[in-house]
Amino acid sequence: MSQKMSYYFARQKNCNFISKIIKELNFMSVPVIELDELDRRILNALQVNAGQTNNELAALVHASPPTCLRRVKRLVDAGVIAKQVAIVAPEKVGLPLTALVEITLDHQGTEKMTEFEALVADESAVMQCYRVSPGPDFVLMVQVADMPAYHALAHRLFASHANVRNVRSFFAIHRSKFETLIPV
Repeated sequence: MSQKMSYYFARQKNCNFISKIIKELNFMSVPVIELDELDRRILNALQVNAGQTNNELAALVHASPPTCLRRVKRLVDAGVIAKQVAIVAPEKVGLPLTALVEITLDHQGTEKMTEFEALVADESAVMQCYRVSPGPDFVLMVQVADMPAYHALAHRLFASHANVRNVRSFFAIHRSKFETLIPV
């Protein structure tokens, strides 16, 4: 095979790989909701403290309480506000060990990926699960009490699952930043 042909096939292979990544990232093409300045002020205020009353929020963002209530409802209905929660300090409730876990599957078909996602969705210790590319197939954020608890989880989810080829775990020794605020 000539050097030009080798180069062509290498480029084709890279293009196929890039096309695959683009197809997997198509979920990111969700329509963006148009936000005005008031919407942004409301979102920023709620991200700092979602427990404030509507009257407190309205005063903070310089809007009338009825306007503020309508805007928050519209943001919830549009899915911009996914949910309002309390953030619990894991070490205060006996779950101080954070593990970031890379998972590579043997078979990466859509059905197999969905099957693995369903498996980890039922596990309360798995706080977050991301399908990633390139590299491993998944990255998980796990919160457990200690190493024996992590070992039990790893055996239950990874070692006993026939399609898991590789598991690589990283254990947090210090969390220097944790932020939930999305800049809008």
